[in-house]
Amino acid sequence: MSIATAPAASVVPATPADEVALATVKRGCEELLVEAEFLQKLARSRAGGQPLRCKLGLDPTAPDIHLGHTVVLNKLRQLQDLGHTVIFLIGDFTSLIGDPSGRNTTRPPLTREQIEANAQTYFQQAALVLDRDQTEIRYNSEWSDPLGAGGLIKLAARYTLARLLERDDFAKRFAENSPIAVHELLYPLMQGYDSVALRSDLELGGTDQKFNLLVGRELQRHYGQEPQCILTMPLLEGLDGVEKMSKSKNNYIGITEAPFEMFGKVMSISDELMWRWYDLVSTRSNAEIAGFRREVGEGRNPRDIKVALAQEIVTRFHSKRAAEQALAEFEARFRGNAAPEDMPGVTVHAPQGLPIAQLLRQAGLAPSTSEAVRNIEQGGVRLDGEKVADRAAVIGPGTYVLQVGKRKWARVTVQ
Repeated sequence: MSIATAPAASVVPATPADEVALATVKRGCEELLVEAEFLQKLARSRAGGQPLRCKLGLDPTAPDIHLGHTVVLNKLRQLQDLGHTVIFLIGDFTSLIGDPSGRNTTRPPLTREQIEANAQTYFQQAALVLDRDQTEIRYNSEWSDPLGAGGLIKLAARYTLARLLERDDFAKRFAENSPIAVHELLYPLMQGYDSVALRSDLELGGTDQKFNLLVGRELQRHYGQEPQCILTMPLLEGLDGVEKMSKSKNNYIGITEAPFEMFGKVMSISDELMWRWYDLVSTRSNAEIAGFRREVGEGRNPRDIKVALAQEIVTRFHSKRAAEQALAEFEARFRGNAAPEDMPGVTVHAPQGLPIAQLLRQAGLAPSTSEAVRNIEQGGVRLDGEKVADRAAVIGPGTYVLQVGKRKWARVTVQ
């Protein structure tokens, strides 16, 4: 692949509008490298009428997307709203290698059939956040397959083993004498080469992707391009407010879940976590969120603000009508039985589920299993607002609001 040397970039004075755009891009991010360079990119883009090329690469390792994935997708949508080009890169080639980021063992590579099946649903779900008409969809096999063995060797010659072993997961595995396959060392190089092929101005990723993003920046220099800036986004905490959102931890909200389930899960999060979700998940402006915080400080019930967040999320992935119906159903179930905002959170480890009476005991809502059974038989136990009638009911993995009597409450995560 022949790539021309980039001309020296001109310097354009930044305007207040560029500063506002920069603030929008930085909102909720973990790190923007290098901020001064990105401000200059924004200024040149405005002055020349040339949108920036903003890249996100995702390996289709699973077919579904949850709310945690939308943190970076929301940022891409903000960039689209600012007039820039979003490149949604499906890593059909890099998936064959397997991303070693954050791993202490070799990640099993996927088959081509698995990759193709997962990729079919990826953008359909991502398009619930992104503007489909303003998104460039690419596959990195477009340039990785033609690279060939000779091209791969030339690419590998542009980076040293010492630099690759600086990466935390590689360094730890090397120190522990854990196996590191040679193909894993190629992953950061291939992801970096994506940025060269796409002439990326900005690459986004999670905090665990920082090393790979920096490799792309370095390789662009080698190929005579202006290096991309990188924007890392934090990992969204799940419903328990502790662990990152993950299907394996059963603390997630799938973006294709039913409206009421989605609404109820948002309402189950703590007030503290609500503000974190506003920063990372909501598309409301900084001024609006600051206004909500001020209203709560002046005495407004945080529940009202949480309802607004739940409705926004349901509307985005379903419709405004679905959000209104979910609110009506939620209020019908919980009217006169409102859950306290400061209820304790409890995590119970039971991958196969747990009988409701045992769950009440382990959650600290009953002193014994027999007392829990009596409470159930007397009609004093509610699960997500519904009275529990079956004392033998088994509660599977998930997050629930449990109530015993009028005063005992807990947000319980079974995992």
